[in-house]
Amino acid sequence: MAFEEILYREDGPIGFITLNRPQDGNMFTPRMCHEIRDCIEGIRRETRTRVVVLTGAGDRFFCIGGRKEGMEDTTLYAGVLPTLEMYEAIDKLQKPVIASVNGFAVGGGNVLQMVCDLTIAKQSAVFRQVGPMMGSFDAGYGTWYLEDLVGKKRAKEIWYRNPKMTAEHALEIGLINKVVPDGRLAEETRQYALEIADRGAFALASIKSAFNARHGGVNGLSRMAHDLLLRTYLKSEEHEELARAFAEKRAPDAGKFGH
Repeated sequence: MAFEEILYREDGPIGFITLNRPQDGNMFTPRMCHEIRDCIEGIRRETRTRVVVLTGAGDRFFCIGGRKEGMEDTTLYAGVLPTLEMYEAIDKLQKPVIASVNGFAVGGGNVLQMVCDLTIAKQSAVFRQVGPMMGSFDAGYGTWYLEDLVGKKRAKEIWYRNPKMTAEHALEIGLINKVVPDGRLAEETRQYALEIADRGAFALASIKSAFNARHGGVNGLSRMAHDLLLRTYLKSEEHEELARAFAEKRAPDAGKFGH
């Protein structure tokens, strides 16, 4: 897959997506949002990759939000930065996604790491929500997911006061999973991902779907009931008997149901 604003490579069972706009804080643009979505959709359709790592180019910025310039002057979809395209793609991917935070994770960049299943950060990383202090907000993933991670009172404080948070503080309050020395981030992330890649892929997909069903409504439930269960059902004796009975225009043998 060839992209302009992200990089993608595979290392065994790990797929690495790198936000590749370091000169601009790895801020996402409409193109980057769509490229991340398309990259993840490609990963969803293959079985080589069992874990995905999302990180930023360079050693200063993971991501510091999004660029809203250049979009159409409309209140319809074309005038909205398509961040939800990224978040939804991460959520519905049946594989764990790890954020490897290599610097500042600010605004939409912090929301992006929250949407990932797990987050590992280097010690000097900084986390912050800045929307209300600069005329923006994320009233969706950025609020619900943050509340799940750190609790309602603390989530409201993070959005209302916009404090800077060190990696150690982020770990302490449950915003992230692990902090490692700056020079060890790449290798520690790789080992973290390899450990998860050794787990059962179908089991991990089922667990992730169960977590996402809580917020996903009919889409979240369908990711579990349709995507995970239907293929298994199509291999069952019950399915075979019903399909044969329908084709042969006869009553099915109910004794074969449930097997």
